[in-house]
Amino acid sequence: MTRRILDASASDLLGMTGRELLTSIRSAEGRTLAAEVIAPAAPLLGDVTNAELARAFGADIILLNMFDVLAPHVEGLEIIGDDKFFLRTYGQGRAVRAPSSPCSEGAPVVSMLKKLTGRPVAINLEPVDEGERLSGPQAALPEGRRATPANAKLAVDQGVDMLLITGNPATGVTSSSIAESLRGIRAAVGPDPILAAGKMHAAGSLSDAGSDMLDAAMIRRWIDGGADVVLIPAPGTVPGFTPERVASLVEAVHAGGALAMTSIGTSQEGADEGTIRQIALWCKSCGADIHHIGDSGYSPGIAAPENILAYSIVIRGRRHAWRRMASSIAR
Repeated sequence: MTRRILDASASDLLGMTGRELLTSIRSAEGRTLAAEVIAPAAPLLGDVTNAELARAFGADIILLNMFDVLAPHVEGLEIIGDDKFFLRTYGQGRAVRAPSSPCSEGAPVVSMLKKLTGRPVAINLEPVDEGERLSGPQAALPEGRRATPANAKLAVDQGVDMLLITGNPATGVTSSSIAESLRGIRAAVGPDPILAAGKMHAAGSLSDAGSDMLDAAMIRRWIDGGADVVLIPAPGTVPGFTPERVASLVEAVHAGGALAMTSIGTSQEGADEGTIRQIALWCKSCGADIHHIGDSGYSPGIAAPENILAYSIVIRGRRHAWRRMASSIAR
């Protein structure tokens, strides 16, 4: 029997199939926390990756933003072959060797990161809408970050557990482009890997922004296209997304048989802890199955770590939050 995610050890989590992980999340009844970190950003602590830091403060799932599947890299972690890897030490101009699990030459970065954190790893892929009207210049998007079937298949082969089809600021990703990409990606990766879809802000679009970003019809399109999880902006993050509106959208997600993930993607992950607690309570009361906290805290790269912990305590209490922090990745 699959253990609910807040009770699962590292070996439990890393041994789960995609379908088992979905069941584990569903069984936790709104007590799953996904922390987003920017893969190429310098680690906040220098010689510890942001993914490890997020895990230490209570993250159940690590979501890598700006991860290029054609040039896989997480800043602070450099695999050099055999059983060695380097953790870069910033500000000292050198790299410090650290012991690791056995690792063959060219081993995927994702697999090593999962060993270091004991957590499932997700990545963002972005289906750019080239014809969309934008509020400013369109950000350049490397080929390895685009939401294509080939990239999705490669990510799964590298060990990624969940693919989130979404958009970063200024990319021009729209809800329709997300819908159009899903069916091909599902066909490429097969039935088991978890597909999530949604926007946490406008992504630079002028027409696909604010309260017009999402409705029940678009949710249905995403689920029909193969999405297991639908991402919805958390109440109080995107203009027009009130608790009442988010609750109605979560109901539409659940009616379609998918899980709902609320997101803080508007840099409020760097706000005060009181704001984080309020958003967390709103998301829990709206029916969120997964709670996402973004990657911009003191600087872009990771949420303020104390906000990850504050969110964790709100949705599951101190006992489960502290247990999540304390449980060894060797279990």
